[in-house]
Amino acid sequence: MKPGNVLIINSLDEDWIDKDIVMLHACFQLLTDYVEKEEKQIPTDWEHSPEHRSAKSEIDLLYEWWLSRSEDINELDPKQFEIDSEMLIRLIKIRGYLWT
Repeated sequence: MKPGNVLIINSLDEDWIDKDIVMLHACFQLLTDYVEKEEKQIPTDWEHSPEHRSAKSEIDLLYEWWLSRSEDINELDPKQFEIDSEMLIRLIKIRGYLWT
């Protein structure tokens, strides 16, 4: 594999984790990498259209939510699972804007 095809998930350790949790963390690691690395290297014209402005707002909101989300959370708690799922769905809806 080329290094660009390897995803290091900083929010997980090497313990066994169920795939639904890995999926959540992997998707938000992709968002984090985009915001912290890719977008800074090749900026997007977020003023290009109302859709772009809306997507940028959503990217920022999701990124800030992920950063503020406690690592000590009980990811098996039904309420937390519901919140995580809602945010993951929101991320999937704007994935087309995460390119550089």
